[in-house]
Amino acid sequence: MPIRVALVGTGNCGRIALTQLIEDPRFELTAVGVSTEEKVGLDAGHLAGLDVSTGILATKGLDEVLATAPECLVYTAIADTRPVEAARDVRAALAAGVNVVGSAPGGLQFPWGILPDKAIQRVEDAAQQGNSSIFITGVDPGFATDLVPFALAGTCQRIEQVRTMEIADYATYDGVEVMSTVMGFGNPLDQPGLLFLPGVLSDAWGTAIRMLGAGLGVEIDEITESYELEPAPEDIEVATGVIAEGTVAAMRFEISGLVDGKPVVVVEHITRVRGDLRPDWAQPAQPGGSYRVEITGEPSYAVDICPTSSRGDHNYAAILVAAGRIVNAIPAVVAAPSGIRTTLDMPLITGTGVYSPAQDKRTRI
Repeated sequence: MPIRVALVGTGNCGRIALTQLIEDPRFELTAVGVSTEEKVGLDAGHLAGLDVSTGILATKGLDEVLATAPECLVYTAIADTRPVEAARDVRAALAAGVNVVGSAPGGLQFPWGILPDKAIQRVEDAAQQGNSSIFITGVDPGFATDLVPFALAGTCQRIEQVRTMEIADYATYDGVEVMSTVMGFGNPLDQPGLLFLPGVLSDAWGTAIRMLGAGLGVEIDEITESYELEPAPEDIEVATGVIAEGTVAAMRFEISGLVDGKPVVVVEHITRVRGDLRPDWAQPAQPGGSYRVEITGEPSYAVDICPTSSRGDHNYAAILVAAGRIVNAIPAVVAAPSGIRTTLDMPLITGTGVYSPAQDKRTRI
């Protein structure tokens, strides 16, 4: 029997996840929740960009979604600017007996040492009430900052440092809220995005830092953060508009987990809207963008991860990675013990059920 699944959030990640939920025979789509009036009443196939009619029409809000009694909720609504509402949504689903897997709220990826104990307990209580589980994942933070480093670390005799990196050109990324409000592209240099308010970087990637520390068996004493911003040398057109000359056009930030004063786990991001900006910063392993895992130890590693897609560029491929990990985790999340689950206690998600020998000839609109 297919697993009954609903989805909330049809932005960049949600649209791609919705495609798989419609086409993958392991799942039966029960509902789609949206946040804007113009999407209400649209067919799920249309929202996914597919030339198919599913009969599942989008509704606004969570109540109607949960009323369809899904076994699992894929939650891909943005939470960066609405953390309280996102936490309330997932608690409501868990208490109703609906398992949750998604990209948000990000703090639940590994909340210990990041979220207040009271907030964690409220989620655990909801999960116990509904005998349900929640698994938050993605690409970075996500598989590039936990699954891949853990796989490599398991071959080492000694490790001094683990560094994960995202190196990407965001010119084609079409999420206005993420680009402008969260990251601050196009902002004056003295008015950076939400990411660079004190403590936000540590909160956003602290989950990755502390999970890696826990997996390595070390206790992170302190998390530090730093960033650099680079102005546009002239106006630069991007998918979300124009980055005006003199405003933020490239950024490099680093979050470090210290043990005895030494950076043992480091997350670094280098993000540009044009490839020639700050050529002294690290360059991607493929045009547009890549991820990198570096381990200093015995042995040492430098592993580049270069996602591509026949349906879009490197930015699309990166979001596809996140959506694929989320959707493919559904069976394991449904089978998991109740409570907050992480990569450390989830079974290996191997991609069971995704093999297809046929070429992709599906029509997209």
